[in-house]
Amino acid sequence: MTFKLSQDRSDTNDYPESYYHASQNSHLKLGSLDGSTQADVCIIGGGYTGLSCALHLAKRGYRVILLEARKIGWGASGRNGGQLGSGQRKDQIELTKSLGADAAKRLWELAEDAKALAKQLISEHDIECDLKPGIAHPNHKSGYDDDSREYVDFLQQNYQYEDIQYLEKNDMADLVGSDAYFGGSFDTSASHLHPLNYALGLATAALKNGAILHEQTVVESFQEGKINQVITSRGTIEATSVVVACNGYLGKLDKRLSGKIMPINNFIIATKPLDDETVAQINPKDIAFADSRFVVNYFRLSADKRLLFGGGENYSSNFPNDIESFVRKPMTKIYPQLANIPVDYAWGGTLAVTLNRMPHFGRLGKNNTYFAQGYSGHGVAAATMGGKLIADAIAGEAENFDLFGKLPIHNFPGGDWLRWPGLVLGMSYYALRDRF
Repeated sequence: MTFKLSQDRSDTNDYPESYYHASQNSHLKLGSLDGSTQADVCIIGGGYTGLSCALHLAKRGYRVILLEARKIGWGASGRNGGQLGSGQRKDQIELTKSLGADAAKRLWELAEDAKALAKQLISEHDIECDLKPGIAHPNHKSGYDDDSREYVDFLQQNYQYEDIQYLEKNDMADLVGSDAYFGGSFDTSASHLHPLNYALGLATAALKNGAILHEQTVVESFQEGKINQVITSRGTIEATSVVVACNGYLGKLDKRLSGKIMPINNFIIATKPLDDETVAQINPKDIAFADSRFVVNYFRLSADKRLLFGGGENYSSNFPNDIESFVRKPMTKIYPQLANIPVDYAWGGTLAVTLNRMPHFGRLGKNNTYFAQGYSGHGVAAATMGGKLIADAIAGEAENFDLFGKLPIHNFPGGDWLRWPGLVLGMSYYALRDRF
């Protein structure tokens, strides 16, 4: 049976149906906030940013209360493609041209630290999330091959990064099990994982270290001052510091932040488990893929050998009525032999992008309200690090947090009324470019 999700259900007390929900390996019993209380830090949002921040602050001895409107990992943190990639969302050549060699290299080093941090947390806290090595980036146009080769050379020569290699068309075809691509790169240090189980593992670690986590608690507003107030329908929390970690589900909570990001919807299907012969044909090394399209196709095998395939976006408040058909089309262009394979799960989720695809970090008001958002599809590593950097900044170690805070992140043009049509027009142009 295929589970179809037409839109995010704001009244749900459980996770939207997905393969990740069906295969979650822990079930936390977290109550909602009941009455008013005090904390050193109140975190709004129970995704990777908020959970990582809660964990790292609790380990430092802070009294931390995290408020999640629905369930821990309910949003993009529990529904994404599960890719723990290298670098930033923009490549290092672009960053070097726009920011200079020194700043670009520091951002690369922080991204490597972010990747290592996620792996270290998984190991330290025994998080069972099917962590596996390897991500390949195949090119859907031959004209991109020279760029891929140049980028691999750049990383090797400038950063001594030897975990990436360029692959010619035949080698990529062997790796991906398809003739749909040309050359590309293969990064053995990048990884992939079960995103919801990773989020639940972070939550469990935070709880063990003394953090307080509440689900089903909607934050209605917050007031900044010497002592901040976070106001919910279930009570008010007074806190010295507030962390806004809502990303694509920020809504109208803070207009200073909402103009910097654009929520977009992305979709994934999970086939039935595949036989060994098919697995050996389409993904012999059991790695993840993210191709060169602007609207990226990304895919990998689950622990029980399903093909998890993500593809397609939309920019409305609703999901397509038939997510399976929406995503099956790009899947069968790569793997035509799977045209009739049954699909057991089809789901979507909302992420947030920034105008320049770099994360948006900073402070609000009197500098005791922190935020991190806009991971632009690169959030498994970046959001985990974002939470830690906020925790470090609250503890007085703000150098790396402030480096991200200095990145120029502009508002989407058009304000609340016109930024959506502008985004759709721009995305449609780039999607059209993918086809020709």
